Amino acid sequence: MSQTEIGSFLETPDETGFFRLVREDVECVFARDPAARTRFEVLTTYPGVHALFIHRIAHAAWQRNWRYIARLMSFLGRMFTQIDIHPGARIGRRFFIDHGTGVVIGETAEIGDDVTLYHGVTLGGTSWSKGKRHPTLGNKVTVGAGAKILGPIIIDHGARVGANSVVISAVPAGMTVVGIPGRVVLPLERRRITHHGIDLDHHLMPDPVGKAISCLIERINQLEARLGMAPDSEGLAAAMQTIDCDVCDDSCDQARFMKGSNPYSKT
Repeated sequence: MSQTEIGSFLETPDETGFFRLVREDVECVFARDPAARTRFEVLTTYPGVHALFIHRIAHAAWQRNWRYIARLMSFLGRMFTQIDIHPGARIGRRFFIDHGTGVVIGETAEIGDDVTLYHGVTLGGTSWSKGKRHPTLGNKVTVGAGAKILGPIIIDHGARVGANSVVISAVPAGMTVVGIPGRVVLPLERRRITHHGIDLDHHLMPDPVGKAISCLIERINQLEARLGMAPDSEGLAAAMQTIDCDVCDDSCDQARFMKGSNPYSKT
């Protein structure tokens, strides 16, 4: 999704119909939350549904330049649901906030259709300048609990953001991102995706420090075992060239350790 396509995939309430949007917001809960049992239960006990209902009204007021009324409604919605959605944010159809506590969505954020957010998610800005400063989420994006997506970046269609990740750069379509800062991991064939298209492994996060330490320990053990046979410098260099690391298989390759560079750098 290019910069010129930002927001083009969103439908406004005027195009879709307010009550149809609300009905779809309620119905999508049953597809993504196995705890949901009845429509009455969803309508009366789900703060994510309440916050979205209030936002639909506040956003309509915002578009009509009734800015104070829109902000007041947003404030009241946050007070009752603990979900902070700026009335200027553009949200597509069948949007689901699971649990919802601590979710923050900024003014210029744009969210496509069939998006799922878990509690503690922030769609925040990194600038005080006016204009586009919050993220754009494409269709069918899933954002795990506690994740922070910052700046006017694009999370393309079908992407997954892992729990507690901090994403500050664009994410390609269909990719899974985890870590701080967020990095793309897990090809499509290795994900645990339900028939509803939800990636349940949004809690998985890499441990680069632990992995680096494991690599170093294994290499030290191998060197100590070989130094008894080759104590001279030439023998040490030959030993290092023949070491195979079983712990590190993707990020910290042998050549980078030989050169003394950071195995987790991008170059």
